[in-house]
Amino acid sequence: MPLKLDVSGQAMKKNLGFTLVELLVVISIIGILAAIALVSFTSSQKQARDTVRRSDTKQYQLALENFANKSGGLYPQRPDGPGVLAWDTLCEDLVLTTCPQDPRYAKDLSFVYQYQSNGSISNGTAVATSYVIWAKIENVTATTATTYWIVCSNGKSGEKTSGIPPAGGACPL
Repeated sequence: MPLKLDVSGQAMKKNLGFTLVELLVVISIIGILAAIALVSFTSSQKQARDTVRRSDTKQYQLALENFANKSGGLYPQRPDGPGVLAWDTLCEDLVLTTCPQDPRYAKDLSFVYQYQSNGSISNGTAVATSYVIWAKIENVTATTATTYWIVCSNGKSGEKTSGIPPAGGACPL
């Protein structure tokens, strides 16, 4: 095969690499795709933690109903006010061996499960007739207000941005 010559009569070299522009375009595309994946991954993590919160509050609800079945339909009394940390005091009242804790609590103390009931004694005695459990959730759209997942003794559950803490264990839903 004869050599190809340029206009000056020199042998032409065959280009085997990529140009700088081609490399920059490929690197830019990879960077954009990585940024999109990271944003999507962060949203998925928030959604997964919120699913854990919903599941954990449901576990508390089941434990409270079990407690009430053994206590004449009454729940452990806890004070009116900001609520008690469910994973701490409530677990003692319900005699739970493992106590669900919010997945972000170690990094952000505002993420806790809280419990409140009606009644006048504040030592966990079975005298309350209603309760509310709530947890702050992360994956919220179209609002700047703090949103909570709420579970009530009347069986209702849902999201709410106001009425927290509830008054006297009354369901805000």
